[in-house]
Amino acid sequence: MRINADFSQRVAVHFDDIPWVQSPAAGVERKMLDRIGEEVARATTIVRFAPGSSFSAHTHDGGEEYLVLDGVFQDETGDFPVGSYVRNPPTSRHAPAAADGAMILVKLHQFDPEDRQTVHVDTTEAQDPHLPLYSDPHEDVCLVNWAPGLEVSFTAEGGAELFVLEGSYQDGDETFGRWDWLRLPPGGQLDAKAGPDGARVWIKSGHLTEMGKN
Repeated sequence: MRINADFSQRVAVHFDDIPWVQSPAAGVERKMLDRIGEEVARATTIVRFAPGSSFSAHTHDGGEEYLVLDGVFQDETGDFPVGSYVRNPPTSRHAPAAADGAMILVKLHQFDPEDRQTVHVDTTEAQDPHLPLYSDPHEDVCLVNWAPGLEVSFTAEGGAELFVLEGSYQDGDETFGRWDWLRLPPGGQLDAKAGPDGARVWIKSGHLTEMGKN
Protein backbone atom coordinates (compact mmCIF):
# COMPACT_ATOMS: atom_id res chain seq x y z
CA MET A 1 0.00 0.00 0.00
CA ARG A 2 1.31 3.45 -0.95
CA ILE A 3 -0.54 6.60 0.14
CA ASN A 4 1.04 10.03 -0.42
CA ALA A 5 4.32 8.15 -0.80
CA ASP A 6 6.13 10.68 -3.02
CA PHE A 7 8.01 12.70 -0.41
CA SER A 8 9.32 15.15 -2.99
CA GLN A 9 5.80 16.62 -3.29
CA ARG A 10 3.75 18.96 -1.08
CA VAL A 11 0.75 17.09 0.34
CA ALA A 12 -2.28 18.52 2.14
CA VAL A 13 -4.94 16.36 3.79
CA HIS A 14 -8.06 17.95 5.27
CA PHE A 15 -9.65 15.93 8.06
CA ASP A 16 -13.20 16.10 6.70
CA ASP A 17 -12.19 15.10 3.16
CA ILE A 18 -10.95 11.55 3.77
CA PRO A 19 -12.91 8.56 5.11
CA TRP A 20 -12.40 6.45 8.19
CA VAL A 21 -11.03 2.99 7.32
CA GLN A 22 -11.60 0.02 9.61
CA SER A 23 -8.45 -1.48 11.13
CA PRO A 24 -7.99 -5.19 11.95
CA ALA A 25 -9.04 -4.42 15.56
CA ALA A 26 -12.77 -4.09 16.29
CA GLY A 27 -13.76 -0.52 17.07
CA VAL A 28 -10.51 1.03 15.79
CA GLU A 29 -10.68 3.17 12.65
CA ARG A 30 -8.03 5.15 10.77
CA LYS A 31 -7.59 8.11 8.47
CA MET A 32 -4.39 7.41 6.55
CA LEU A 33 -2.28 10.51 5.85
CA ASP A 34 0.73 8.75 4.36
CA ARG A 35 1.72 5.11 4.23
CA ILE A 36 4.27 2.75 2.71
CA GLY A 37 3.43 -0.86 3.54
CA GLU A 38 0.51 -2.96 4.70
CA GLU A 39 -0.26 -3.54 8.40
CA VAL A 40 3.42 -3.16 9.28
CA ALA A 41 4.16 0.14 7.58
CA ARG A 42 5.93 3.44 7.63
CA ALA A 43 2.81 5.44 8.33
CA THR A 44 1.29 8.69 9.53
CA THR A 45 -2.29 8.16 10.67
CA ILE A 46 -5.17 9.58 12.68
CA VAL A 47 -6.57 6.68 14.71
CA ARG A 48 -9.96 6.65 16.45
CA PHE A 49 -10.62 4.17 19.27
CA ALA A 50 -14.25 3.47 20.17
CA PRO A 51 -14.94 3.10 23.92
CA GLY A 52 -13.65 -0.26 25.09
CA SER A 53 -11.57 -0.97 21.99
CA SER A 54 -7.96 -2.14 22.05
CA PHE A 55 -5.09 -3.66 20.10
CA SER A 56 -3.34 -6.83 21.19
CA ALA A 57 0.21 -6.47 22.51
CA HIS A 58 2.74 -5.74 19.78
CA THR A 59 6.31 -4.52 19.31
CA HIS A 60 7.21 -1.32 17.45
CA ASP A 61 10.39 -2.32 15.66
CA GLY A 62 10.61 1.11 14.04
CA GLY A 63 9.32 3.15 16.96
CA GLU A 64 6.03 4.93 17.63
CA GLU A 65 5.30 8.62 18.12
CA TYR A 66 1.83 9.92 18.99
CA LEU A 67 -0.15 12.93 20.17
CA VAL A 68 -3.50 12.42 21.90
CA LEU A 69 -6.17 14.53 20.20
CA ASP A 70 -9.29 13.45 22.09
CA GLY A 71 -10.26 11.23 25.02
CA VAL A 72 -7.77 9.14 27.00
CA PHE A 73 -5.34 6.71 25.37
CA GLN A 74 -3.99 3.90 27.57
CA ASP A 75 -1.43 1.13 27.80
CA GLU A 76 0.42 -0.77 30.51
CA THR A 77 2.39 2.35 31.49
CA GLY A 78 -0.65 4.49 32.30
CA ASP A 79 -3.30 6.85 30.99
CA PHE A 80 -2.50 9.53 28.40
CA PRO A 81 -5.17 12.26 28.16
CA VAL A 82 -5.62 14.93 25.49
CA GLY A 83 -2.40 16.84 24.87
CA SER A 84 -0.07 13.97 25.75
CA TYR A 85 2.93 13.67 23.41
CA VAL A 86 4.63 10.27 23.60
CA ARG A 87 7.59 8.61 21.87
CA ASN A 88 8.08 4.87 22.29
CA PRO A 89 11.43 3.91 20.72
CA PRO A 90 12.27 0.95 18.48
CA THR A 91 11.88 -2.45 20.23
CA SER A 92 9.25 -1.03 22.64
CA ARG A 93 6.16 -3.15 23.22
CA HIS A 94 2.66 -2.34 24.51
CA ALA A 95 -1.05 -3.18 24.29
CA PRO A 96 -2.92 0.09 23.56
CA ALA A 97 -6.55 0.62 24.55
CA ALA A 98 -9.14 3.31 25.25
CA ALA A 99 -11.73 2.43 27.88
CA ASP A 100 -13.73 5.61 27.20
CA GLY A 101 -12.60 6.22 23.61
CA ALA A 102 -9.71 8.24 22.19
CA MET A 103 -8.25 9.75 19.04
CA ILE A 104 -4.53 10.07 18.31
CA LEU A 105 -2.16 11.28 15.61
CA VAL A 106 0.45 8.53 15.30
CA LYS A 107 3.63 8.02 13.29
CA LEU A 108 5.11 4.53 12.97
CA HIS A 109 8.46 3.13 11.78
CA GLN A 110 10.14 6.52 11.41
CA PHE A 111 12.78 6.50 14.20
CA ASP A 112 16.54 6.27 14.03
CA PRO A 113 17.13 2.51 14.62
CA GLU A 114 19.52 3.32 17.48
CA ASP A 115 17.04 5.55 19.34
CA ARG A 116 16.12 4.14 22.75
CA GLN A 117 14.72 7.27 24.41
CA THR A 118 11.16 7.28 25.78
CA VAL A 119 9.48 10.70 25.86
CA HIS A 120 6.26 11.85 27.54
CA VAL A 121 5.27 15.53 27.51
CA ASP A 122 2.01 17.01 28.81
CA THR A 123 1.35 19.93 26.45
CA THR A 124 -1.99 21.04 27.89
CA GLU A 125 -0.73 23.76 30.20
CA ALA A 126 1.87 25.24 27.87
CA GLN A 127 0.96 28.62 26.40
CA ASP A 128 4.45 29.51 25.21
CA PRO A 129 4.68 30.55 21.55
CA HIS A 130 7.15 27.68 21.04
CA LEU A 131 7.16 24.48 23.12
CA PRO A 132 10.00 22.04 22.27
CA LEU A 133 8.88 18.40 22.43
CA TYR A 134 11.88 16.50 21.05
CA SER A 135 15.09 17.15 19.15
CA ASP A 136 18.00 15.09 17.86
CA PRO A 137 20.36 15.33 14.86
CA HIS A 138 17.65 13.83 12.63
CA GLU A 139 14.55 15.81 13.55
CA ASP A 140 12.90 18.53 15.60
CA VAL A 141 9.39 18.37 17.07
CA CYS A 142 7.58 21.29 18.67
CA LEU A 143 4.20 22.83 19.42
CA VAL A 144 3.65 26.45 18.39
CA ASN A 145 0.97 28.98 19.26
CA TRP A 146 0.47 31.57 16.53
CA ALA A 147 -1.34 34.77 17.49
CA PRO A 148 -4.31 35.88 15.35
CA GLY A 149 -3.09 37.26 12.05
CA LEU A 150 0.54 36.31 12.65
CA GLU A 151 2.49 35.79 9.43
CA VAL A 152 4.95 32.88 9.48
CA SER A 153 7.35 32.06 6.64
CA PHE A 154 10.13 29.49 6.51
CA THR A 155 11.88 27.10 4.16
CA ALA A 156 11.69 23.48 5.32
CA GLU A 157 15.24 22.46 4.41
CA GLY A 158 14.74 18.93 5.69
CA GLY A 159 11.01 18.78 5.05
CA ALA A 160 8.25 19.42 7.59
CA GLU A 161 4.83 18.30 8.74
CA LEU A 162 2.25 20.65 10.29
CA PHE A 163 -0.87 19.41 12.09
CA VAL A 164 -3.47 21.88 13.37
CA LEU A 165 -4.73 21.26 16.90
CA GLU A 166 -6.78 24.43 17.35
CA GLY A 167 -7.66 27.48 15.25
CA SER A 168 -6.54 27.78 11.65
CA TYR A 169 -3.99 29.20 9.27
CA GLN A 170 -3.83 29.98 5.58
CA ASP A 171 -1.01 28.95 3.24
CA GLY A 172 -1.51 30.60 -0.13
CA ASP A 173 -5.15 30.09 -1.07
CA GLU A 174 -5.58 27.03 1.16
CA THR A 175 -6.97 27.14 4.70
CA PHE A 176 -5.96 24.57 7.31
CA GLY A 177 -8.28 24.05 10.26
CA ARG A 178 -8.55 21.63 13.16
CA TRP A 179 -6.87 18.27 12.52
CA ASP A 180 -5.77 19.19 8.99
CA TRP A 181 -2.27 18.07 7.94
CA LEU A 182 0.33 19.54 5.62
CA ARG A 183 3.58 17.89 4.55
CA LEU A 184 6.28 20.00 2.93
CA PRO A 185 9.08 18.30 0.99
CA PRO A 186 12.75 19.12 1.63
CA GLY A 187 13.21 22.70 0.47
CA GLY A 188 9.46 23.37 0.59
CA GLN A 189 8.25 26.85 1.48
CA LEU A 190 5.57 27.82 4.00
CA ASP A 191 4.00 31.28 3.85
CA ALA A 192 1.30 31.08 6.48
CA LYS A 193 -1.03 33.54 8.15
CA ALA A 194 -2.84 32.55 11.34
CA GLY A 195 -6.62 32.83 11.34
CA PRO A 196 -8.78 35.18 13.43
CA ASP A 197 -8.56 32.87 16.46
CA GLY A 198 -4.86 32.13 16.01
CA ALA A 199 -3.50 28.62 15.54
CA ARG A 200 -2.02 25.90 17.72
CA VAL A 201 0.13 23.69 15.48
CA TRP A 202 2.26 20.58 15.98
CA ILE A 203 5.33 20.77 13.75
CA LYS A 204 7.89 18.09 12.93
CA SER A 205 10.81 19.11 10.74
CA GLY A 206 14.14 17.97 9.36
CA HIS A 207 13.15 14.30 9.15
CA LEU A 208 12.31 13.99 5.45
CA THR A 209 15.71 14.65 3.88
CA GLU A 210 16.33 11.06 2.80
CA MET A 211 12.67 10.43 1.89
CA GLY A 212 12.65 13.52 -0.30
CA LYS A 213 15.32 11.94 -2.52
CA ASN A 214 13.04 9.05 -3.44
